[in-house]
This record gives sequence, structure tokens and C-alpha cells, in this order.
Amino acid sequence: MAETLRTGVVFGIVEAITPLIGWAAGVAAAKFVTAVDHWIAFGLLAAVGINMLRASMSSEQEEDKKAGMSFAMLIATAIGAGLDAMAVGVSLAFLEVNILVIAVAIGAATFLMASGGLPVGRLIGERFGRYAVGVAGVALIILGSSILYEHPAG
Repeated sequence: MAETLRTGVVFGIVEAITPLIGWAAGVAAAKFVTAVDHWIAFGLLAAVGINMLRASMSSEQEEDKKAGMSFAMLIATAIGAGLDAMAVGVSLAFLEVNILVIAVAIGAATFLMASGGLPVGRLIGERFGRYAVGVAGVALIILGSSILYEHPAG
């Protein structure tokens, strides 16, 4: 339960902060941020995905499950997932919106979904174990690659 709340809080906070960072960056230097955000997202998501693939093939999988995700890996995963929200923040810098209300709403929704999704994932993980971790790793790599693919060349 504590790990579920910790994960929900970390993801919620990161998802609330990243649009604020994107908004500030959009106000200050939209061209620079949009020029590299897709590479940052790809790098973080691919690194986490590759680590998950390695873990799914490791014989130390059971020990890793008991220990839980390290705090550093949790932060890296949350940041990788939150970079899309940062890109949204950049685009919101050009609109007349209340960025604080939007950031709090994004953070709250993420907290609820992450906290609710972890128990469901644990049930599925008990049955499918390594396969679920491997598939999730591949999904993160594909997500990072799709961010690169969908980014307009320029």
C-alpha cells in the first residue's frame, strides 16, 4: 500500500510540475525546447524500457519484485512519462489559460490513475510476471520511438 501511494504521489507531482516547466520554457524559449524535447523523451523512455527488458530476462526478477522499484528508477520513469505533459505546457504558453489549474488537474488525475493501476498491475503481474515487465519495456521503447517518429523534421 505504501509503495502504491509513493508511486502515485511521485507520478502525480511530476505530472503536475512538467507542464509548469514546459509552460515556463515555452514562454522563455519555445524553439529550443521543442527542438530537443522529443530526444529527451526518447532517451529516458528507451533507457527505462531497456532496463525493464533486461530485468524481465534476469533470474533476479523475484528479488526485484519484492524490493520494489528504486526511488531513482521511479523518478526517471515518471519524468520520462511526464515529458509529453511538458510539451503540452509549451503549447499552453501560447494560449490564455490558467496553467496552475491545468497542472493541478493533470497531477491529481495522474495520482488517481497510478494509485489505482498499481494494484491491478500486481494482480496481473503475479500471473504473468516476467512477460508483463518485458512487454512494458517494449511498450516504453515503442512510445519513445513514436515520439521521435511523430516529431516534425526541422
